Amino acid sequence: MADPRVARFARVLVEYSTRIGPGDRVLIEAEPVAAPLVYALVEKILQAGGHPHLLVDLPEMEAIFMRHADQTQLDHTPILRRLAYENFESRIRIQSSSNTKALTGVGPARIARRRKAVQPILRAQMERGGRGEFRWVSTLFPTHAYAQDAEMSLEAFEDFVYQACHVHDPQEDAVAFWQGVQQEQDRIVAALKGHDRVEVRGPNCELTLSIKDRLFINACGTNNMPDGEVFTGPVESSVEGWVRFSYPAIWQGREVQGVELTFKEGRVVQAKADKNLDFLEQILETDPGARYLGEFAVGTNHAIQHYTRNILFDEKIGGTIHMALGAGYPETGSENRSAIHWDMICDMHQDSEILVDGELVYKDGTFRI
Repeated sequence: MADPRVARFARVLVEYSTRIGPGDRVLIEAEPVAAPLVYALVEKILQAGGHPHLLVDLPEMEAIFMRHADQTQLDHTPILRRLAYENFESRIRIQSSSNTKALTGVGPARIARRRKAVQPILRAQMERGGRGEFRWVSTLFPTHAYAQDAEMSLEAFEDFVYQACHVHDPQEDAVAFWQGVQQEQDRIVAALKGHDRVEVRGPNCELTLSIKDRLFINACGTNNMPDGEVFTGPVESSVEGWVRFSYPAIWQGREVQGVELTFKEGRVVQAKADKNLDFLEQILETDPGARYLGEFAVGTNHAIQHYTRNILFDEKIGGTIHMALGAGYPETGSENRSAIHWDMICDMHQDSEILVDGELVYKDGTFRI
């Protein structure tokens, strides 16, 4: 029997996140296991007058490519995906992996090389998205692999996902809920506008950075679903101090534990890790922008408290901050360019605070604005 939550999920993605209208060309990226959501999305997109286009990856296809491609093939930018990102009005990506560890045996040098090849696609997403020309959203369809990573049964993980997206309860209007999140976070973003010096203090972080002439963005379900954060791109050369990330940092299925980074004049000058330090250091050498922050963000979704090993959920955990090494979002004013965008999460629930131009705005996991 069809899960009614899937239809409600599709409605939120089409009507709220991507706001599909007549004539919109929509790329849907997924693996076959996400077929129930793909079917529901196609139906909703057609009802809205849009044109759905499917780009379905087979399980393990990326791993096969990464293991066997020669250097010329690694350097080749995927033509169809690039065409869609540079020309379509919308994209819906559904994380739906059957094996989240498929790339574990692939060397970081090959991963970094491939990331450079797909950088034009990431750049098109960020630049066109920032100009409002490309309405993109990334989400997830529950699979056994994600449930295992989160240390849940599939049924429990499905409940977790649909509750986080507010499509679990048929009596709740999910679109209205996310519109409410947008309004509340607009207030926070407005209060942070026009400031300069940010100080982050706590047992896991002693960091300063500048947000002068940078904008905070309200992440309220239009680019990620679920969502719940406010983020900006710090002035690239301004970051000073150190941060120790509370949760493992995961990149392409590889887990780096106990990451601690030290910044000087914006650049990572020292990196430590309890596990997979060599992998971290190699990713930092991807390109010059990989050692600078492209994003500084505060997670605001207090309904998400369970660490899942999936950044789509984990970076939204209420009471945390996260920072991304690499590419920044142009709409924030970020000028950092890189083939990577690697989010890492730091807990702020205890003895932690954020000051903006000397004023306390955040303490022990909640905004005080």
